[in-house]
Amino acid sequence: MQHLGSAPFLCILLAFALSCTPDHSSPTSDLNWDMYLGGPGTNQYSPLDQINRENASNLQVAWVYHSGDADSLNRSQIQCNPLIIDGILYGSSPALKFFALNAATGEEIWSFDPWGNNYQQFGMGVNRGLAFWTDGNDKKLLVTSGAFLFCINAETGQLIESFGNQGKVDLHDGLGRDVSNMFISANTPGVIYKDLLILGTRVSESTGAAPGYIRAYNVQSGNIEWVFHTIPKPGEVGYDTWPENAWERVGGANAWSGLSIDRERGWVFAPTGSAAFDFYGGDRPGANLFANCILVLDAATGERIWHYQTVHHDVWDRDLPAPPNLITVNHNGQEIEAVAQITKSAHIFLLNRETGEPLFPIEEVAVPASKLDGEQTWPTQPIPTKPPPFSRNRMQEKDITNRTPEAHDYVKSIWENLAEGDPFVPPSEEGTIVLPGFDGGGEWGGGSFDPETGMFYINASEMPWILQMVPFEPTTDDKLASLGRSIYNSQCILCHGKDKKGASIHTVPSLVGLKDRMDKATLVQTVTKGKGMMPAFGHLSADRVDAIAAFLLETDEKVPEGRIQSRNASDWPYPYSMTGYNRFRDHEGYPALTPPWGTLNAIDLNKGALAWKIPFGEIPELAAQGMKNTGSESYGGPVVTKGGVIFIGATLDEKFHVYDKDNGNLLFEYQLPAAGYATPATYTVNGKQYVVIAAGGGKLGTKSGDAYVAFSLP
Repeated sequence: MQHLGSAPFLCILLAFALSCTPDHSSPTSDLNWDMYLGGPGTNQYSPLDQINRENASNLQVAWVYHSGDADSLNRSQIQCNPLIIDGILYGSSPALKFFALNAATGEEIWSFDPWGNNYQQFGMGVNRGLAFWTDGNDKKLLVTSGAFLFCINAETGQLIESFGNQGKVDLHDGLGRDVSNMFISANTPGVIYKDLLILGTRVSESTGAAPGYIRAYNVQSGNIEWVFHTIPKPGEVGYDTWPENAWERVGGANAWSGLSIDRERGWVFAPTGSAAFDFYGGDRPGANLFANCILVLDAATGERIWHYQTVHHDVWDRDLPAPPNLITVNHNGQEIEAVAQITKSAHIFLLNRETGEPLFPIEEVAVPASKLDGEQTWPTQPIPTKPPPFSRNRMQEKDITNRTPEAHDYVKSIWENLAEGDPFVPPSEEGTIVLPGFDGGGEWGGGSFDPETGMFYINASEMPWILQMVPFEPTTDDKLASLGRSIYNSQCILCHGKDKKGASIHTVPSLVGLKDRMDKATLVQTVTKGKGMMPAFGHLSADRVDAIAAFLLETDEKVPEGRIQSRNASDWPYPYSMTGYNRFRDHEGYPALTPPWGTLNAIDLNKGALAWKIPFGEIPELAAQGMKNTGSESYGGPVVTKGGVIFIGATLDEKFHVYDKDNGNLLFEYQLPAAGYATPATYTVNGKQYVVIAAGGGKLGTKSGDAYVAFSLP
């Protein structure tokens, strides 16, 4: 027994003991992040706990990857939630090149450019993620860029030419009517069910919009296997909620924000948006199914299982902004499989996953009627009683900013002349306050759900916006620029604003003084082909584009003989247009209401109650003046882990944050090379946990970036 004290024996004994001790921080098999937002239920949750609340303060940068293609004018973004599968990270760049990296080092393995460095010419928008399919041998990535779906060999980055037309499928196909000149794109990846990719699309929110039908593509051939008509045809459920044959002319009702999949049931869950035109529905009286619905379909056939409409006859742009979370909650002592759907209005619709029945009461509340000619708003709207809204939804006098006396007086003078009240005050000529604004509340970053606690985490923006309708005025003189102004007010005003100064919903440039920096040929190409975030306006005829050019370039030409001078000349069928996406700010450009201007929220979905709320983000120049913890608008969502932490970027102060999920205490933050307007992903390689976020910036006035930044423990 005396030999037990010898050093060699103690080393052997210690090694044996350590080998028998469970080590939760070093899993025996690496954990992937193999679907958009973390899994089929899009719950943005990871069971990893190597990085935890005790050690998160020790995080350090593990690697940084630069794609090298950020826009020098700060108009590009990266919104991608990357995939990490068996040690390889798959992501997209600002110019929508797709790539594979070594997920432990950030070294590039391959890169695929679908447009051969012509991204700016084609106006491809952004990409939020990729879909991965494998049968155990072949590995495919299904990705979207502009109006096309591409199929890529995941190991080589080469197009699989047996798919569609030499590796790609045109998203204009299969919609049942001619939409060849209409804008169609897909920012958010589809979901895989067996050998199907099920996909929604982004379409125009104005006139000339394509229908937002949901389609399933065969991953081998690219053929369309089924189509669900979100604007029903005769004989289909919901047809009577539209005018007769609305499907032939109305667009929108599209699932642009992504899908969730219940593989055991074989059901796909689709959140849909508004019908077009977003802000006036006089041409589409009725409740308008299946716009603004949580729509549940048989994933194999596209047949409707059930639906729940969250807004009737939407005229507020209240699209469902993120895929629903497929969760299990403890409700009245029972474990119930449920659906949690966030909204731009900062509500959570919590429904029984099998039946669509609400778990907490949802009341149909009477709302004001529209005063606009021809508009027939729906008399009631559904409002959940629990959980409570995670953002303010009314801007009262007490909410007017007190940042400075001048700011208060400026905002109050405007506020007094706007329509204000509870949610669903209709659009008006005097201007209506929309709070939360058109970007939420909740947005495409989605929320994360902790299955162990039933806690739901969501970041919210608290920014009021002003929705103002103006009577549409046809041209009255013989000037080509006057006709161009009429067309501008129908096609361009939503983004560029009535004063041509650009609007704040995206990084939209000013068009003031355009004649000094752009020639007509370049302008015509930009309008017809699109550029960067701007979609193509291929539905406009050449003479209409010429008229827009005359207006923007301030020429003195007359309308050529035979040109139609009427409202129809602008292809605008409505009696009103909208003055643009305008945030309500004070005279110095800061939010018009009191802080917080952004929050991070923890909501107990078992009880339907708020657990905690903290200000989230800062405005750097105000923080430097001592006005800290104001919160800010944010884009991109959180990831929660078993390790007790929340990972999130999202804020305009360009920081990556780690919070304690129990109380919202800040554990770690890091200044990114550009803002991380994307949802992070976490994974392991060789037993080491990493968390990675795309730092693409380009929104909210912040600079554009081209980086993916990964963190790990020392």
